[in-house]
Amino acid sequence: MIQLDRVTKTYTKGNKKAVDDLTLHVEGGELFGFIGPNGAGKTTTIKLMTGILNPDQGAVTIAGHRMDQDRLAAQQLIGFVPDGNDLYDRLTGMEYLNFMGDIYQVDTAHRKAHIEKYLDLFSLEDAINNQIRSYSRGMKQKLLVIGALIHNPPVWILDEPLGGLDPRAAHLLKEEMQRHCRDGNTVFFSTHVLEVAEKLCTRIGIISEGSLKALGTLDELRSGEVGASLEDLFLELTDTDEEDHGGEEK
Repeated sequence: MIQLDRVTKTYTKGNKKAVDDLTLHVEGGELFGFIGPNGAGKTTTIKLMTGILNPDQGAVTIAGHRMDQDRLAAQQLIGFVPDGNDLYDRLTGMEYLNFMGDIYQVDTAHRKAHIEKYLDLFSLEDAINNQIRSYSRGMKQKLLVIGALIHNPPVWILDEPLGGLDPRAAHLLKEEMQRHCRDGNTVFFSTHVLEVAEKLCTRIGIISEGSLKALGTLDELRSGEVGASLEDLFLELTDTDEEDHGGEEK
């Protein structure tokens, strides 16, 4: 469902490529974890996948729609939760969700069912009519998730989605990610929490200095190193990374 073919992106202020000739295919039914140190190219890759940035070279395709040829159709198939929860603080939570429903042209019945399900799931009913500026970080993260998924997209792209969530909410979101993949859909998420990636993902990609250094299931990544943890493998593959990579935040 997600295809990046020889994708490259260089920031004008940097001497190094933030993403360097990256090829990566993620299929339906996969819960794909994307990990790397700060400055490795994770967020730039996600911005390229979602159409926020255009690649200098290469192509991004979402469920058969090339981002450079049919951007709107591709973006309609994505539910994107960015890292950070900048929201319209003077809207109420419900106004924000209806705004997202309007953007994705979700009909009243489906919108109502989705909102009710997730407000109950994340225990957000009591605050949904309050202004977002009164929300905690975790509440804002829950609202972002609900809004991003309101159109029931087949492809979820989640950048550090568990940040700020309490343990119960994080557990529930992980269950929803697994359920989405069991239905034949795709979840692509970045995380700094290696234990989550190790336990949750069907495949993992490790990016370093803009290039994909390893790709596969945990057993495949171990390559005969029986009992090696994802942390061991991560440190081995990324120990030469530098902190500053052409403006890339993480």
